[in-house]
Amino acid sequence: MVNVSRSSLHVAFVAAAAALGCGRLHEHPLVIEATEEVRLNPRVAATLGAPVTCSRSVRGTANETDGIAHLEFEAKGTKAAGTVVVEGKKTRGEWGMNKLVLQPAGGAELSLFEDLLDRTGTDTPAFDPAAAAATPSTSPPPPGEIEIVLPPGPPGQ
Repeated sequence: MVNVSRSSLHVAFVAAAAALGCGRLHEHPLVIEATEEVRLNPRVAATLGAPVTCSRSVRGTANETDGIAHLEFEAKGTKAAGTVVVEGKKTRGEWGMNKLVLQPAGGAELSLFEDLLDRTGTDTPAFDPAAAAATPSTSPPPPGEIEIVLPPGPPGQ
């Protein structure tokens, strides 16, 4: 019979859970999308040096219950390396990104979110202050008088 303390089992369980959870973060949809943008982005290539590779080691959290994620991984080129930070939210069962930045070692932060939107497109319409105002609909006006006839007697009888 093996004599293992309860605290040892707890530490082993937490370590195993952390290892399994962290090992799967590289498969998170936000990380996959961010990795693709980092590898394809010409500004990243100019900053880090092409070709750019991304680490499969991902730090952070992606809470499926609350639908909030903050994830970080390393990107490396021929000239430099940096940290990629991606944040997003889960709405109606799908993850959507709301922040993507590259923090090069010793350099200024580079926002990549707009580049991603330009490359992939967005379903959010752009505001155009010079656009003509929409024409009002020509639906008929509501009736002026409405009469409701109630049956005689107290309610419910």
